[in-house]
Amino acid sequence: MKKNGVMLVGLCGRSGSGKGYIAKMFAEYGIPSVDTDAVYRKMTSPAEDRSMLSPCMNELIARFGEQILSADLSLNRAVMRSLVFGGDKEALADLNRITHRHILEKTQETAEQYFRDGSPIVLIDAPVLYESGFDRMCERVVCVTAPEDVIVSRIMKRDGLSEEDAKKRLASQKTREELEDRADYVIFNDDERPVLYERVKRCTESLHAVRDEHYE
Repeated sequence: MKKNGVMLVGLCGRSGSGKGYIAKMFAEYGIPSVDTDAVYRKMTSPAEDRSMLSPCMNELIARFGEQILSADLSLNRAVMRSLVFGGDKEALADLNRITHRHILEKTQETAEQYFRDGSPIVLIDAPVLYESGFDRMCERVVCVTAPEDVIVSRIMKRDGLSEEDAKKRLASQKTREELEDRADYVIFNDDERPVLYERVKRCTESLHAVRDEHYE
């Protein structure tokens, strides 16, 4: 996105890589982020009544039916998973088409507010950056990565999964090598905080240099 000298930067990484951790460090150096997962959770969170449902939820109901609604009018994720991961590729494609469009629109709105508040660079934290097409709105991409055994351990601890289930989750995602190859910057999240801060600082300085060269 190019608008008034501002720049969007994609932030990607496999589950357990520590994208959120690194995003907080970027924020300390003046680069805020939009968490697309958080955007989706808010869109599908409980509502006081039907009139308060988000446009995304209304479109999902129109496609998948009332069965996806929980008693509190939030998205029944268990039902949705059963509908889209039961071998129905068309259902999964429709879910992605609907949710990605609404998430993208809200992400752009949030980023533009950051721009109005004076942030010349904004990170887009998207676990499925390339699958969703969000990478096409970004001028640069930062990949956060770590050794396989480290991220497996993190997933197990964070989500209470077995080693086998943690590895299955990773197997469904893009490989570390693919994400690193497609990124403009790679930050290895495998060291102590002072080292990580220095890596983020260098990346921040480079991003500002790119922005100053191409956007001013």
